[in-house]
Amino acid sequence: MSPLGGRRKGTRCERVPREERTGHREGQNLSVPTDFILAGVTRLPGLQLPLFVTFLAIYTVTVVGNLGMILLTRLDSRLHTPMYFFIRHLAFIDLGDSTVIYPKMLVNFMVNRNTISYCACATQMVFFVFFIISELFILSAMAYDRYVAICSPLLYNVIMSRGRCRVLAGIPYLYSTLQALVITIKIFTLPFCSTNVSHFYCDNVPLLLILCSNAQDIELLIVLLSAFNLISSLSVVLSSYALILSAICRMRSAEGRKKAFSTCGSHLTVVVVFYGTLLFMYVQPKSAHSFESDKFTSVFYTLVIPMLNPLIYSVRNREVKNAFHRVFRWGCYSNGVLTPTPIATRFITAKFQKQLTRRCAEERRRIVPCGHAGARLCYMAPGNMTLVTEFILMGVSGRPELQVPLFLVFLVIYVLTAAGNLGIIALTTVDPRLQTPMYFFLRHLAVINLGDSTVIAPKMLSNFLAKKKTISYYGCATQLGGFLVFIVAEIFMLAVMAYDRYVAICNPLLYVAVVSRRVCLLLVSLTYLYGLFTAVVFTLCVFSLSFCCSNAINHFYCDIPPLLSLSCSDTHVTETLVFVSAGTNLVFSITIVIVSYSNIILSILRIRSAEGRKKAFSTCASHMVAVTVFYGTLLFMYLQPGTNHSLDTDKMASVFYTLVIPMLNPMIYSLRNKDVKGALQKLITDPGCACKPTLLQRLDMNGSRCPALLGELMSTGLTTDHSGKRF
Repeated sequence: MSPLGGRRKGTRCERVPREERTGHREGQNLSVPTDFILAGVTRLPGLQLPLFVTFLAIYTVTVVGNLGMILLTRLDSRLHTPMYFFIRHLAFIDLGDSTVIYPKMLVNFMVNRNTISYCACATQMVFFVFFIISELFILSAMAYDRYVAICSPLLYNVIMSRGRCRVLAGIPYLYSTLQALVITIKIFTLPFCSTNVSHFYCDNVPLLLILCSNAQDIELLIVLLSAFNLISSLSVVLSSYALILSAICRMRSAEGRKKAFSTCGSHLTVVVVFYGTLLFMYVQPKSAHSFESDKFTSVFYTLVIPMLNPLIYSVRNREVKNAFHRVFRWGCYSNGVLTPTPIATRFITAKFQKQLTRRCAEERRRIVPCGHAGARLCYMAPGNMTLVTEFILMGVSGRPELQVPLFLVFLVIYVLTAAGNLGIIALTTVDPRLQTPMYFFLRHLAVINLGDSTVIAPKMLSNFLAKKKTISYYGCATQLGGFLVFIVAEIFMLAVMAYDRYVAICNPLLYVAVVSRRVCLLLVSLTYLYGLFTAVVFTLCVFSLSFCCSNAINHFYCDIPPLLSLSCSDTHVTETLVFVSAGTNLVFSITIVIVSYSNIILSILRIRSAEGRKKAFSTCASHMVAVTVFYGTLLFMYLQPGTNHSLDTDKMASVFYTLVIPMLNPMIYSLRNKDVKGALQKLITDPGCACKPTLLQRLDMNGSRCPALLGELMSTGLTTDHSGKRF
């Protein structure tokens, strides 16, 4: 919502005469644009990648902070107060405000054409207006809440009842929905004579400037609504804090005044930052209006402020910090024994008493005595529980005579895995002839394989030689999270590599343009981000459950199925979520692989020469072998029926795809790959020569300034072959 600055001429107004930009003639034929072009934060190519990394980090902190605030205020019963009710809604609004804008903005940093569809632009504008107006009035409601808490503390629970809190939160949502729909519909029902939006998202100011018809009525409406929203919400805030300040000044004790100020400090900071930014951006005179300054101000209140708000409400708030410890630590020490918090005990209810008793009877021999440091939730009697600080990993085999031989075998496997994957990473980084998309993805696959093995193998090897095969509670959660990050990333990295091979073989002339550096970085970044998101969600789901009867994990690392088998909470929802997510990931990635290779096979069959078909097949053989082995193992482990599910068979399958496959992949991609073997030989025989840039890379760096180098390149007959090599 904003008052507007000066008009700017459009760039695609051929159908509308210049003298009639403010009112089209009757019967004028105007086309509806299908896409808009967003100007972005900056057009400087050298800043795209640094800005992508910066905004990605800020957005990640924003999502984690606001989701954490929503989770804490929802789970901890001590935060079920009106103040934290409004903080939860503020966190939801901040998360929504950032999510409406920044995923698209981050994608645009990595692509050449920063377009957004007509419908997506309208949707983005609706939600942006909805969240920004909601935040204005939620902050006003929070100021009123603080006024009642300080000026009428005895009547606080009566005045700020549950029903009134819902009304105060519901009215801003309804009002902002109505306003967002009215303004968006009014703007998008008018014709546009340009598709260039001078912003990094769809806001009403830059969109009004590219309208062909007279937009004075909409401008006036937006000015009036903006003024009403700011003045009314700011009046509530100022009146509340004027009365709060007056009440505090009447307090006689310094301690009372300090405590009263501390309850308002966080909210006052948020209000000053948010309203100050809006006033700077929207109430400045037209003569001082600049879209460049607006861009940076918009970055501040759409991304930076949503990141800061959870920090402001948590860093200086003891209740939030204590709630964090209660929710995520689940208990506290008392005389050497962990006693459960209400958050932990709430998961053991009468509904699960029978299930708890049955499981304890089945696993009685493996129960760690209550009070022992190894018990998570050892059930003693109704209401009496102790909490676990560590789990016991049963390992690959419980036979003592096999521990040393297995240690030696898996040590050799891990050493080969580390050496092979580090070698692939080093070669594809150092050798200039391997600076192609195919080897870029291969390098990241090696990083994933190395990470997957390193998360599991060191602890597994140490347990072979240790008498006490334990892992701490937080160590188990960390291992599960790390394992999920890498396993999900590997699933989609193999799908991305299949797409790369499809483009290289089916569209060789467009290969460098389609699979550009930005596209490669975008595909890899999305793969890691999705893996991280999946890991965080499932780790929180699993470790929010209660564990009882036994802390012995029938596996050699912390995985979801064996952990769920130890839980005495209802695991049906978590099991369903895991099954659906695993199935979706496998089906989606396998579909990409199958479609890519179907097109590749059809393209190869159309090649007339046997030599050409052989060369095309050779570029895909390594990847096809890796895909078959990896997906076959996952399908066997995760998509088998529940009646046939056995943790012992899972152990063998897990050994294969967590340790053996990461060892095999470097061999698969190097033994039959002449480029990798050639790069290794050159690196060994002549390290200096191996690091020199190739002719094409010299052209990439200096071609625009060195005609002689361009002539040298043309004389060599540069081509692009099916393997994706660039010369």
